[in-house]
Amino acid sequence: MRAIGLMSGTSLDGVDAAVIETDGERIEGFGPVEYRPYREQERDLLRRALAEAAGLTDRNARPGVLAEAEALTTRIHAEAVEELLLRHRIAARDIAVIGFHGQTVIHRPQEKLTVQIGDGAALAKRLGIAVAFDFRAADVAAGGQGAPLVPVFHRAIVQTLDRPHPVAVLNIGGVANVTYVDGGPDPIACDTGPGNALIDDFMRARTGAPYDDNGDVAATGRPDARFIARVLDHPFFDARPPKSLDRNSFAFANIGLPEFSVQDGAATLSALTVAAVARVLPHLPQPPRAWIVGGGGARNRTLMNMLAETLSPATVETADQAGWSADALEAQAFAFLAVRALRGLPITFPATTGVPQPLAGGVVAKP
Repeated sequence: MRAIGLMSGTSLDGVDAAVIETDGERIEGFGPVEYRPYREQERDLLRRALAEAAGLTDRNARPGVLAEAEALTTRIHAEAVEELLLRHRIAARDIAVIGFHGQTVIHRPQEKLTVQIGDGAALAKRLGIAVAFDFRAADVAAGGQGAPLVPVFHRAIVQTLDRPHPVAVLNIGGVANVTYVDGGPDPIACDTGPGNALIDDFMRARTGAPYDDNGDVAATGRPDARFIARVLDHPFFDARPPKSLDRNSFAFANIGLPEFSVQDGAATLSALTVAAVARVLPHLPQPPRAWIVGGGGARNRTLMNMLAETLSPATVETADQAGWSADALEAQAFAFLAVRALRGLPITFPATTGVPQPLAGGVVAKP
């Protein structure tokens, strides 16, 4: 069936929309993609919502700016779908379901609390298409980490490639996560640590730029090895998978960021992201022989060079180089998960989130 996936990640760059053909087990084809960037005032609202959400204890509450941010999130995702359908002349009746992740504003699975703002029922009503949403809640309620959700998709998409196994699919968004695929029945997965979030926040605070374009600034700096080693002393990095993080788990206030120059700060935070990825290797059954990198980090040449050097002799390539779409990969994943939600198939597993048994997830809203 044909499905649309939507993703607004922790980097707060914008909304990706992507079409795939799938039965929820195999990927039969990829369709067009669309991107709706956030405007700066929209990012500001979402950042205020993230700050407001820090005090949440009720996942259904929307105090203060959170209600406004939820309405904004729903509207922008609707606009992304409408533009996709219009530009590529796709009729709404030809889409079986939309996978709507929403915008994560807090993720504390140890407190059984995860909140993704976005009104799935309102989105279904506006678009006239069934919408699967709230993908994490059932897993967290059952004692799982609620993240990462995409490994079951990664397992399916790796089957379309000819690469030596084991294969690791690394997504570098605001937080980075990895899926380990070795041909077994279930993937192994976890968050690895900070992804782009610290780099982006640092660049915004020091230069006003939203990110380090291509990693050009980091390429001219020198990483601080002692700072990186101190951050990696955090118990998270010694914990075995599955494990997950909130975007702000390693916020600057928590890690004591020194007064770096812009160049050295960008280089240090980039090297931290890569070192955190390397720290997952002892927790895997064996070292991956091939790494495929998606998310915004795949566009950062400096990050990619650091990864290639650190993970050698394994091959490291971007999702685009593998014939996938680095930018659309997570949106495609949520299209896949939406179809699984429709069919009642499990989306999380003991080795991906720590849930006691394979578990279906997502709530389906009919138009």
